[in-house]
Amino acid sequence: MLSGLTRGKVRFVVVGGVAAAAHGSSRVTNDLDICYDAFDKANLVALAKVLSSWGAYPRGIEPGLPFILDDRTLFGAPVLPLTTGEGDIDVMDRIAGVGDFTAVRLHSKRISALGVRFRVLDLPSLIKAKRAAGRPRDHEHLPELEALLALSKR
Repeated sequence: MLSGLTRGKVRFVVVGGVAAAAHGSSRVTNDLDICYDAFDKANLVALAKVLSSWGAYPRGIEPGLPFILDDRTLFGAPVLPLTTGEGDIDVMDRIAGVGDFTAVRLHSKRISALGVRFRVLDLPSLIKAKRAAGRPRDHEHLPELEALLALSKR
């Protein structure tokens, strides 16, 4: 998925479980969470094109219902959990506790993994996002992330 997004010239930052894993978290995630630039029409078109090529469809919605994935759909849906032929992906135009794509990108770093260079949310901002999300699974993840942050400061 990461290589498809980068090949498609999508401006995005990886957040959530994959970002946590990039910082050393032992938790396993079954989806990719990204924050994308929703104010750049060309980026919306690029993201829609990649997602459409993967057969993206809203996760948890009865299959076969009419769904058009285009730049207008992405612009009108700040959070869109999708299932695709490549796997599950959550696309978001902002991250709680951090802000919109501009703020998220400012608090990210470029890494290389799996033969792909991409941006991930930095660890302090990931912790803020997990706190702001308020979900029990995010709060359960905080002690590990805080320990990783403490280790990184040594």
